[in-house]
Amino acid sequence: MAKIKRRKAVNVRHRHIIFPLIGNLITSVITLALLIIAATLFIGYVCYLRTESVVNEFAHTVDLYREYGPAELERNGITMFVTDEDGNKILENGKDTSIQDIGTDLVLFKTRDLEWNDTGVYACADEDDRFLEFDSTGMLTLKSLRFYSLRELENLIDDNGVFNMPLWLSTELDDGGTICIKTNLDITLTDAAAFIAVLLFNLIVFIIIVVNLHTRFVSSAIRENRLAKMLFEDPISYNHNWLWFLTRGRKILSLRRAREYRYAVVSLMFVKYRNFVMCHSLQEGDEMLRRVYDTISATLTKDEIAAHSTAANFPMLIRYENREQLKDRLNAMIGRLENIDTNHKFAFQAGVCLIGDAGDMSPKTIRNKDADLDEEYNLASAARMTLESNGDESGIALFDEELVEKQKWIDRVQELQNKAVENEEFKVYYQPKYDPRTDGLKGAEALIRWDSPELGFVGPGKFIDIFENNGFIKKIDDYMLAHVARDQKRWLDMGLPCVPVSVNISRAHFVDSDLADRLYAIVKAAECPCKYIEIELTESAFFDDKKAMIMTIKKLQDYGFEVSMDDFGSGYSSLNSLKDLPLNVLKLDAGFFNAANEDGTDRGQIVVSEAIRLAKNLNMRTVAEGIEQKEQVDFLAEEGCDMIQGYYYAKPMPGDEYEARMKGAE
Repeated sequence: MAKIKRRKAVNVRHRHIIFPLIGNLITSVITLALLIIAATLFIGYVCYLRTESVVNEFAHTVDLYREYGPAELERNGITMFVTDEDGNKILENGKDTSIQDIGTDLVLFKTRDLEWNDTGVYACADEDDRFLEFDSTGMLTLKSLRFYSLRELENLIDDNGVFNMPLWLSTELDDGGTICIKTNLDITLTDAAAFIAVLLFNLIVFIIIVVNLHTRFVSSAIRENRLAKMLFEDPISYNHNWLWFLTRGRKILSLRRAREYRYAVVSLMFVKYRNFVMCHSLQEGDEMLRRVYDTISATLTKDEIAAHSTAANFPMLIRYENREQLKDRLNAMIGRLENIDTNHKFAFQAGVCLIGDAGDMSPKTIRNKDADLDEEYNLASAARMTLESNGDESGIALFDEELVEKQKWIDRVQELQNKAVENEEFKVYYQPKYDPRTDGLKGAEALIRWDSPELGFVGPGKFIDIFENNGFIKKIDDYMLAHVARDQKRWLDMGLPCVPVSVNISRAHFVDSDLADRLYAIVKAAECPCKYIEIELTESAFFDDKKAMIMTIKKLQDYGFEVSMDDFGSGYSSLNSLKDLPLNVLKLDAGFFNAANEDGTDRGQIVVSEAIRLAKNLNMRTVAEGIEQKEQVDFLAEEGCDMIQGYYYAKPMPGDEYEARMKGAE
């Protein structure tokens, strides 16, 4: 199959839930860290304010000692002791204390510079108290990390509700010794309440932020689920729809493992589904569609999908090994679907497009990821539409190059059809009709040919069906009638022995109530007598509105036209129609004149003989078409057939050759 250029498919990206979760977690951790830092800074600032007053009091006490000696401190009830430069205690007031090495410093915050603190401050502590010191830069450091029990904390709160934390502060003296003074770090209930308030506020802010993030995430997930349901769920079958099929199918074909398989796109149609709904109900029809979908899904394997599209179409993407295996599998699936309901026998038609190379090449040569499911499904549907002529029967059709060429031809014909009429590229050919007894010219049939500059010389079999399907046949019929009427008028003016010429009129015209008036107007415009024009109708047209058909035929006859039935016997002819329809001519189909039957009898001749007799009894003339052998001519002459049309006498010919025949018949 020729390579078809495919447009690039638009990929739909899926949002994975893991990434929003990670984002929410990171945001929560960062928020918590910022709140902890903010709380720590606030508490540290309050402690700084309280400690600054303690430090100022300590500096004042040291100044008193230096100026007035230990007596002043003892008089004021200050607990203190002094050591010499070797660390030996030389003076104390209050509890006896020894110098201890406490360990690594923990910096709390920096105080303002102190003039008396030139050489550094060293701390000492006993087993019950907490101590602070100042280094040479004025940095306040914590020497002990001891924690208090609840009972101890209760004992540290005085009657006024103030938390008194004992602290020892020390500094060097001028003689190299050290003075250590005991003081208290007071934390009021207001400070504690502020600490708690800040912590609670930060906790509440953190909870609000986390809850908001979680709520937004959950709401977003719910909205996405609802949107996905709206986008991807079929409202009839409650299963997957066309958009889901495209999205999921493209993802399947893009996977690396998918390149190891052959894939086929299938367009499966539930034939006469609307008839089922009309006879039952829409609800029962929807239920039947769901049963069809469930039956299809039960036959699918991993990495195969199906969906419900339009009224009764089911697109599928399935794997296959070779064409025969694919057809067997689809036939088995259709067999199950045909008997899905015990009270009905359904029909299903499937069109198939093989992705990539449709031949027997290795699966790894098929580039599934480059497939455009839109186009592939369109091709599968085009293949399925070729089965519509099968009526109610199930079937499978594979898309191939012949179908591509056929569709290209249809498209090309439709592109050129209007220009062809304008340029009069359609030519009228005439096939004479002769009396089998006298070999005299009795009539002719107008046949169309297309002499196209682009397409060449084209026979009617390659474009008439196209015109009938697209409605252009009505314009062609008017075109032919006008040209035949002008030819007949010209030949009459030349004095030639003109005979009636039949012009085919498609059944598509009979939806028009003014058909007879319009045909008459065309012939009248050419100033041709209507008796030289025979309106030829196909047998199938007589199975439409019979009442309207009878009225149209009578009106045509009133205008002077003769009316004939073409191809009588090619379909399921109705003798009742012959009884009701006032026809002038009956054309016998060429199929009557085939070879004899297996039993040696020629049943066709019997039917022809009886048809001729029936036509005579109904005052109709008969024409046998497709006659090529003398034995057939002799038989028809003997049976009383009025005219013969076929290669035995003449092939269809251009107007100038037919004109020469008429001149020869003079």
